[in-house]
Amino acid sequence: MEKDKIYIDDWLTLKPYENQTLTDSYYLKLCNKVKQALLSDKASVVFYSYIEKEDINLLACFLTAWFEDLISDTNIYSTFVKQHKQLYNKPLPFYDCEEYFDDEINPQDLGFLIWYFMNTIQNDKFISPYNEFIEQSTKNVFTVFDEAWEYAPENNVLQRIYTISEDADYYDSRNLIDTLLFKTYLFYPDTLFRLEESEAGIIEENGMDENLMMFLNENRETTLQNSCTRLLGLKGKEWVAGIIGKEHPFHDAYLNISKRIRGFFLYKGQDEKDIFLEHIASGKTFRLTKKSFDHSHNLTEIDTIVFMGIVQWEKEWWFSGVYFQNDFNADLVLKEKNSVESRQAVNFLDHKNEKIVDTLKKQFATFLDFNNGSPIAFMVSDKLMDFNQKYYNYFNDSLNLTEKEIEEARERGRKDGFFEPEKEQETIDFSDVAESGLVFFNEKSGIEIALECNSAFPLPGNPFFDKENSDDHIFRLFMDESISTELAMYCINNCRDKLPFFTEGMGKLYLNDIDFLLRFWKKERYYSEPSITAIGDKN
Repeated sequence: MEKDKIYIDDWLTLKPYENQTLTDSYYLKLCNKVKQALLSDKASVVFYSYIEKEDINLLACFLTAWFEDLISDTNIYSTFVKQHKQLYNKPLPFYDCEEYFDDEINPQDLGFLIWYFMNTIQNDKFISPYNEFIEQSTKNVFTVFDEAWEYAPENNVLQRIYTISEDADYYDSRNLIDTLLFKTYLFYPDTLFRLEESEAGIIEENGMDENLMMFLNENRETTLQNSCTRLLGLKGKEWVAGIIGKEHPFHDAYLNISKRIRGFFLYKGQDEKDIFLEHIASGKTFRLTKKSFDHSHNLTEIDTIVFMGIVQWEKEWWFSGVYFQNDFNADLVLKEKNSVESRQAVNFLDHKNEKIVDTLKKQFATFLDFNNGSPIAFMVSDKLMDFNQKYYNYFNDSLNLTEKEIEEARERGRKDGFFEPEKEQETIDFSDVAESGLVFFNEKSGIEIALECNSAFPLPGNPFFDKENSDDHIFRLFMDESISTELAMYCINNCRDKLPFFTEGMGKLYLNDIDFLLRFWKKERYYSEPSITAIGDKN
């Protein structure tokens, strides 16, 4: 049985430090008791049908780290509970929390954490929070923690790690986000596993490339900035703000960290404090603080092309990620100005964005007119792109623009470096994926196409609804990150009374927590963003 023990290296895997502290030996012993509790009764058979044998050790460490978090007041898990309360007026999803005590161990917490771990560490099967083996494991592990509650020691080293001084700069703030997302037990099976998966792909693709470390560092920076956790769909900066609390002077600074702009810039000069840059694709200008950049002496020629990432912290732009420079290249400049993706990288800076919002409203109204008053249309797959093209032609015709106005719009685009493509893009054929699909107008983002989910919509205009496929299509609708939250909610709001999944099946159990689950499943794609960008307008 000795080989089945959990050792100190296993325990330290979930810690944000490398060397053993005074309290780690205590919690290691507790870990092994938790493992025994997890595998008592017949639970081991069920666990091993879902996860690998070594993951049981990880689960025991994960639950013990949660217990240590509560004992040490590091405010990790309690921040999740507070955030959940703010969103849903209850501390946890799924379970009855009428008898629930803040900052103490609750059976509901343990049940939720086992559910979360099991559904995060593997994606092949959805495990119900009401599963009997979770209930039994909860009781067994709770007994272990209840006996230890009065005597367990605080980990003072852990307490210091999750704080930030009042004179910190952007890099200090970023390091705390890095610690939280990639070195903290609560997100270990989530954001850390995603980072490691992407790193494995980079190493496999680039092998012994001399730039491998640069690729890995850039990937970590991108993951740190962009990742949303399965818990509540929040970014690392939002979690840190919650952990340090509203009283901390950096609380709002964390919440206001900008999205990272990663792309090509033109060097436009510098002074004692800043480097002047122009984002090539959009024409927007930026001042990069020299506090964040050690290579300003290498920038001497105006219009040198610089590739880098920048982030706004405390109203200053800081260098973030990789950097390299090239001589001016007219072809690259033209390519960037014609890249919609590169333009969209700075869309968030136009806080009002009235033109995009107004365009979406007009497009939605026109779509309803075009599609007999409905925001959704069902058809065979090889008609999807044709339907879209006819709609866009209908929308353009509805604008009633004169030839002069059309030419003026084109001229604004040309002045901004944008040229219309000479040939139309090749039509996509979806029939190899599915026989039928749907087109949905999402008021927050625009047109979207979805496949293999028509049987989630028992609507009059849907001849492809098949009751036998209904449950599978509903799960795809909810769990597939490529499908928007708005389309999933359209199903619930318009079809749930006609779907056995919700009226008598397992879906009935989840309706009260469906928003939590959508955040859990869709992560980065929970929030829809406009899929259009302004052309020929720098204001």
